[in-house]
Amino acid sequence: MRCTEEKPSGSGFQGLCSDATEAQCRDSSGAQNVFLALCWALTSTVVAVPVVLGAVGFTSTGITASSLAAKMMSISAIANGGGVAAGSLVATLQSVGASGLSLSSKLLVSFAGSTLVSTLVGL
Repeated sequence: MRCTEEKPSGSGFQGLCSDATEAQCRDSSGAQNVFLALCWALTSTVVAVPVVLGAVGFTSTGITASSLAAKMMSISAIANGGGVAAGSLVATLQSVGASGLSLSSKLLVSFAGSTLVSTLVGL
């Protein structure tokens, strides 16, 4: 069966559906949907990290008083005898909240986010 819809000549899909059903012709590429879902996941996770950190209290001006970040800092300081240890979770989150994500961190977060989304969606 041939597709009744004409695909744009420059799209690379012309002739792709020559033996497909009409439903398959309308949804010309499941791979395209997967690609779009992964792009969305990559973008949303990189954008979401600074927003979430700011919401819990890790801001560019420091840790917000009476926030979850302040509580985490207090617990960390008590556990370490009065100071927050360098390289600890609180110190790392504050660093990201203050200066944003580095390129390598953006790549790591986007990979983790796209992996999570693809697992949840079943891709």
